[in-house]
Amino acid sequence: MTTPNDTTDDTENGAELLDDVTATVARYVILPSTSAMVAVVLWIAASHAIPAWNCAPRLVIRAPEKRCGKSRLLDMVEGMCHRPLMTTNASPSAVYRSIGLMPSDPPTLLIDEADTIFGPKAGDNEDLRGLLNAGHQRGRPTLRYNAGKDAVEKIQTFAMAALAGIGVMPDTIEDRAAIVRMRRRAPGEEVQPYRVRRDGPQLDELRQRLNLWLTAHLDELTHAAPDMPLEDRAADTWEPLIAVADLAGGTWPRAARKAAVALTSDRDAGDEASLHTRLLSDCRIAFQDADALPTAVLLDRLKADPEAPWATHGPNGLTPMKMGNLLRDFEIRSANIRFTTGQAKGYTRSDFSDAWNRYCPEPKTVSGEGVPAVPAVPSQVSTGTASPPGTAQAVPGSQAVPGLTCEVTPGTAGTAWGPRPVPALTDDTRSSRETA
Repeated sequence: MTTPNDTTDDTENGAELLDDVTATVARYVILPSTSAMVAVVLWIAASHAIPAWNCAPRLVIRAPEKRCGKSRLLDMVEGMCHRPLMTTNASPSAVYRSIGLMPSDPPTLLIDEADTIFGPKAGDNEDLRGLLNAGHQRGRPTLRYNAGKDAVEKIQTFAMAALAGIGVMPDTIEDRAAIVRMRRRAPGEEVQPYRVRRDGPQLDELRQRLNLWLTAHLDELTHAAPDMPLEDRAADTWEPLIAVADLAGGTWPRAARKAAVALTSDRDAGDEASLHTRLLSDCRIAFQDADALPTAVLLDRLKADPEAPWATHGPNGLTPMKMGNLLRDFEIRSANIRFTTGQAKGYTRSDFSDAWNRYCPEPKTVSGEGVPAVPAVPSQVSTGTASPPGTAQAVPGSQAVPGLTCEVTPGTAGTAWGPRPVPALTDDTRSSRETA
């Protein structure tokens, strides 16, 4: 990897470079939304500044079925990220050694067909999952005993990692990731075929430009403290991507923050939440305006939802004992409560309030609308000119990318990226949950 002392590239326009990466990805793959495109491009760029980061975000590329473009998107990542290490299967020891050979400049791990490693038929693979979880944060080595040297060795785990596969990845990995939900191309959506020998050199040229640009600004990125629209682990995951966007300038800072909010909201609203958290959320809906409910009434309301798992949770559905066991981890317990119909076991709204606020809070809103809030970008960062609601706005970058536009397909949710006859790159106008 080039170091700041080897060479610098002060002439590179970061926003235009990220535009070029966007155009290249969109030439071969149709992504489900603008936010997904922004996340992928910034993740590729962030891999070139790994020494600057305290957390190495994961990129999860998943699809409900085959032939959705997930492997092709991983090809794009491989062609432009820093020191790619592609595999379709790997033992934990092989991954440990690959990172440990050069811990100051680790490879970017790219795992295709990840469903064969973590899928329901593949077993738990807890060692590899633990490695990927630990490697999200700097300074989390694994310890191994070397019998030959009669010594304990520290093996570093910190590295960027991208996984592509069918279905949901382990929740502990997705909790540390920007998640891109791919989908099969619709009729009329066309992309160019990708051939490594023919098209690989162009991707490699972009890789080198990214490396020169970002390594010239490692000190700046190391000390970057961007304003974040997220908190906790989600903020740790997205901070490197937003720091790169702020460095690039143009409309990238605003686009990055919108993508962070949209993709994180989409992840949190998905079915991959734990059963415990799902029960908390469903109890909030079941309570409606009541201050207290008998256990029997709460169970009836939970099981009445045909899309919820409670009617089939066990041979007879969710029982008072099973519900009590699930809620006990949140320190929520039933008690004898006097209702108008008499005394009965039940729960009060106040029993749930603390857990609701901590584990499934209501999303922040803007102007009374159910849209997650995105904080204003600092004044020293250029964000471009805002467009009136309902109009197309060029994102990302300050210049249009020839041959590309972002279109909403009639009758579907989401936005498809790909070659289009209109010479502009437009932003989706959604800032709430995006469906893929």
